[in-house]
Amino acid sequence: MDYQTISYEVTDGVAVVMLNRPDTYNAMTQQMRAEITDAVLTAGNEARVLVLTGAGKAFCSGQDLGDASSAANLNLERTLRDEYMPMIRAIRECKIPSICAVNGAAAGAGANLALAADVVIATESAYFLQAFSRIGLMPDAGGTYELPRAMGAAKAMGAALFADKISARQADQWGMIWEAVADGEFEAVWKARAKHLAEGPTLAYAEIKAAIQETWGNDWTKQMEQEAKRQGKLGGTRDFQEGVVAFLDKRPATYEGR
Repeated sequence: MDYQTISYEVTDGVAVVMLNRPDTYNAMTQQMRAEITDAVLTAGNEARVLVLTGAGKAFCSGQDLGDASSAANLNLERTLRDEYMPMIRAIRECKIPSICAVNGAAAGAGANLALAADVVIATESAYFLQAFSRIGLMPDAGGTYELPRAMGAAKAMGAALFADKISARQADQWGMIWEAVADGEFEAVWKARAKHLAEGPTLAYAEIKAAIQETWGNDWTKQMEQEAKRQGKLGGTRDFQEGVVAFLDKRPATYEGR
């Protein structure tokens, strides 16, 4: 696909997908959603870690309400089913770990796009905003799924009803994201995190993702059984063998993702 609204680059196993409509604060159009989905699927096959970030001052301001001739022409149910669901699913089910590097405001569907990633790292000046109720809507793009699991039902309900800005620092303290870092350190931090994952045991990361995502639907016994099954698979990988040998040799492991 010839990308027009995003950029895509792979360097040393790190695939960076950058939303690139800074003049609209990276508001999502139909084309952008298709391009993000395609880039994420591509990254899963040719990189060892995925990073989502934004160009300019914002990460993503959500749905581009100008992407139709009028609000009345927006078929929200179709848009969510046919465009948002494939995009969010591609991120959640990506075979490699994903980081969302939130470089600025993440509002509406943009906030929930960020939360679809495995790890969210935000600059301290960024904020998250469930803006939907301000225009007579409810959180979508996975927001009603991710928010209660990330920060509990009480905080999720308040965020959805009041549509208050949640600072990156608050999001960090509430468990909504992994970390908020000083603006001057932001780029160095997310790049170091991405490098760490790109050099790690990729197959183990895939099993970690799957096990943690499925825990909400399992009881204790089923989760323990799944742990045993997944750990058994990992015990036969080259990376596990390398990890053990490196531990015994007291040296850093060199993982190959196999």
